Order: sequence, then structure tokens, then C-alpha cells
Amino acid sequence: MAAYCLPEDTCIYAVGDTHGEAALLDRLLARIRADAETRPARRRVLVYLGDYVDRGPDSRGVIERLVAGPPPGFEQVCLLGNHEEMLLGCLEGDPRSSLLWLTNGGDATCRSYGVDPEVPAEALARSLRAALPAGHERLLRELSLRHSEGDYLFVHAGIRPGVPLERQRREDLVWIRRPFQESGADHGCVVVHGHSPVPAPEDLPNRIGVDTGAVYGNALTAAVLQGDRRAFLQVRAGR
Repeated sequence: MAAYCLPEDTCIYAVGDTHGEAALLDRLLARIRADAETRPARRRVLVYLGDYVDRGPDSRGVIERLVAGPPPGFEQVCLLGNHEEMLLGCLEGDPRSSLLWLTNGGDATCRSYGVDPEVPAEALARSLRAALPAGHERLLRELSLRHSEGDYLFVHAGIRPGVPLERQRREDLVWIRRPFQESGADHGCVVVHGHSPVPAPEDLPNRIGVDTGAVYGNALTAAVLQGDRRAFLQVRAGR
């Protein structure tokens, strides 16, 4: 398998699924800022891998931090997760999307915005649209499907093995699990993703998984990528 790397003047911090854990995100960002001071780089890029909302206590707070933009000296990229896709479907008043979202932690997001989740889909959509600050809804609607830096591809869930990158489907980029995770194929890049919780970061030749289940009491993780080197930063509740 080819050796993949980034330009030496670029350092990437790829943040795994936050799921409403705004306090943990604040602590991880503090660690990222401190780590960046030890790494000479012309560009420092924060890539958020999606799933900012649902299940955790403060989805609104997480979105507010993304809307506020990156720390000084950083660029910021925010990717679409499947939970944001479900929320956007709910905002359109689709009953099936609303039910799927609410049964996957969307009720916690509703409450973080002061919205009652126990109402019909159309009423829920109206209430959410009224409760979401304009900047929050704009950010959700403008989330990117993927981002590339050097030999790394950043997506929420993964890619369909064997399919050229330019022909990857939105559904796979946002939702895929086993066909991607079980593949040892050389994708022509290293895919950095979240979406599927694991006890510890997955550091494999063809992919890096950084959803370590923060919302379930585990760590919130960021992959640190510079040149051909990989490292990880983590924070946990109470530590």
C-alpha cells in the first residue's frame, strides 16, 4: 500500500462525532490549540467530521461553536453527518425523517433548542425553524460532503470500496458502515471518518476512524495529521 502524507506546512486536526457534548468539545479545542503551538506549520486546519447534534445534552452549544468559527490561526471545515441529514429532513416536515431522527436522539436536540419533540411532524418542523438561529440553520444547510488535503480524504462515514472518488454516492459518504470498514483495499488515499463508534481510534493503512463514542461516556477524539505522521488527542468527562 502506498505511503500517504500531507504537505509538511499543513497540520490537520480531524474531530470525531461530538453529539451534543459541547463541554467536551471546548476542552478538546483547548488541547488542540496547545498542541498546535508545538507544531511548526503554515496552515492549521480543523476538520469536523459530522454528527454534531443528538443524544448529548447541548447540541445547540456545539452548533454555536461551529458558527463562531475556528480559533485564531486555524481554518475550519464542517462535514455533513447522518444526524444532520436526519435533522434537515425533519426541518422539511417529512414524517418519516422526523420519526427516524427523534428515535435516534433528535429529541435531545429539540430540547436543547427549547422545542417540544412530542408534536406532529409539521408542527415540529415549524417549531424547529422558529427556534434555530439563522446562522445555525445556514451552517447545517451548507455542510460539505467531503474534504481533501494532500493524500487524505475526510468524510463522515466512509466510501464505497472500488468506486472512483468522483462517483461516490452521498448516501455512502454519510451512512456506509460494514462494506467500508471491512475493506482492506487501497482507496488511493487515507480516508478519515467518524460515524461508527469504536473503543479507541482506528489507525489503519487505508483509513482512520475517530468516533470513539464521546456521548456514551467515552473519549472525544481528534486525529492529528502532519507530513506522514499521525497522532491523537483525547478528552474524557471528568478528566
